[in-house]
Amino acid sequence: MHDTHHIHPENDAQYAGLVVNSGVAQPPSVNPYASRRPKRKPLPSAGELVEGILRGDVTMLSRAVTLVESLSPTHQAVAQEVIEKCLPYSGRSRRIGITGVPGAGKSTSIDVFGLHVLKRGGKLAVLAIDPSSERTKGSILGDKTRMEKLSQHPGAFIRPSPSAGSLGGVARKTRETIVLCEAAGYDNIFVETVGVGQSETAVHSMVDFFLLIQLAGTGDELQGIKRGIMEMADGIVINKADGDNVGPAQLAQAQFRSALHLFPPTASGWKPEVLTYSGYFELGIPEVWDMIDRYFAFTEANGYFTHKRREQARWWMRESIDEALRGNFYNNPEVERMLAGLETEVLADRRSSFTAARDVLDYYFSSLREK
Repeated sequence: MHDTHHIHPENDAQYAGLVVNSGVAQPPSVNPYASRRPKRKPLPSAGELVEGILRGDVTMLSRAVTLVESLSPTHQAVAQEVIEKCLPYSGRSRRIGITGVPGAGKSTSIDVFGLHVLKRGGKLAVLAIDPSSERTKGSILGDKTRMEKLSQHPGAFIRPSPSAGSLGGVARKTRETIVLCEAAGYDNIFVETVGVGQSETAVHSMVDFFLLIQLAGTGDELQGIKRGIMEMADGIVINKADGDNVGPAQLAQAQFRSALHLFPPTASGWKPEVLTYSGYFELGIPEVWDMIDRYFAFTEANGYFTHKRREQARWWMRESIDEALRGNFYNNPEVERMLAGLETEVLADRRSSFTAARDVLDYYFSSLREK
């Protein structure tokens, strides 16, 4: 009896009034499969992921993209190793950015453009950049369901926007995903912007050809579009040119063509073209694609294609440095503490914004020097 006192002190003499019954035998589980729950697969190593990606294994590609999008430092370390190893196999694709006002029929158009590209052979990855995910912390997944035919095609890989972090972070993750998709043999990459806004610049910095989808018959076509986006476009296509809308679409085409004449010549020397088509009735799709083929032939012949890719690589290097520096600064606990106090003073007009900024930067730089 004594030897059980260490394990069950309640059996000790001082607790004489306390009776502890032995436990009830557990009844069998109602669900006979409960114990057979599948174990979570261990994370594949960077080597296994790279091997799978180069084989064109979609599951491995998806898992690698999930790691790229993850905020976990462990995942990020594996992701960066995978990207490094995939880099030599990337770069051999056509990267096409697609933007347009909401309701312009981007998803339907991507569906038919994508099928047209896949008919010519090769594989297609569709990636999205969704700036609204920054506010809502969620991504618009509806697009994937609207690309009905593409999402069932074995040669297509569709990935909605990563929802983590700032637009810069989302764009960088998309840029890294392009590298992985190219290494997996996807020789056509569509990068779609969800909504019109600041995300165009980010997309422009990672694609070779920028396609702007417009609608006709919505009033003053040229008013509703920012000059900056017009200047980025290598091709403007007017959707829903079918039925009674053919006339208005041709009128809008003429308006866009004359507006483009007012712009300075593009860096590539290419003159952006304006075409009409119908995504829903699949009219004029080959013509849009012929224009894109002509652009690639033109920029590859005059060397602009390679020049632009190099410039983009440099831009992304700078962007990554900016992002890391910003993160290092704002995540410094002393900087956080100082900022809270200084902001109160600035808001109460006791301190100018500039001296407050100088003080916190002085502290930050001196702390770096001490290291």
